[in-house]
Amino acid sequence: MLWLLVVLTLIPALEIYGFVLMSGWVGGWNTLLLILLTGVVGAVVARYEGRQVLQDARQQMQAGQVPGRVMIDGLCILAGGVLLITPGFFTDIIGFTLVFPLTRPIYRYYLLKWIEKKMKNGEFITFRRL
Repeated sequence: MLWLLVVLTLIPALEIYGFVLMSGWVGGWNTLLLILLTGVVGAVVARYEGRQVLQDARQQMQAGQVPGRVMIDGLCILAGGVLLITPGFFTDIIGFTLVFPLTRPIYRYYLLKWIEKKMKNGEFITFRRL
């Protein structure tokens, strides 16, 4: 629980620092427009990538395959979309890398390693329908 408190304190402080730094470089109104622009562009990109992943999942299910990789991609896109609509430059950077197809496999690799570790330790339980 301590890490959650640190994250909930550190991220807003980092974002405020980014706002102040950016407004010093480009001005206050341009910073505000940039925040709005990244939110809109991020939402559009996340929506497009989400539709692509949903289409891939449907194709795999129709072929009788389990869409495992596609489901992880969907989780990455969902998390990236949430980060992109959250105001801030640092969350936007992480959000764009989660949504962008060339950088998403990095997150997928670490997420799969985390799930594998939890399953080996017995902390992650899976249920199968018979």
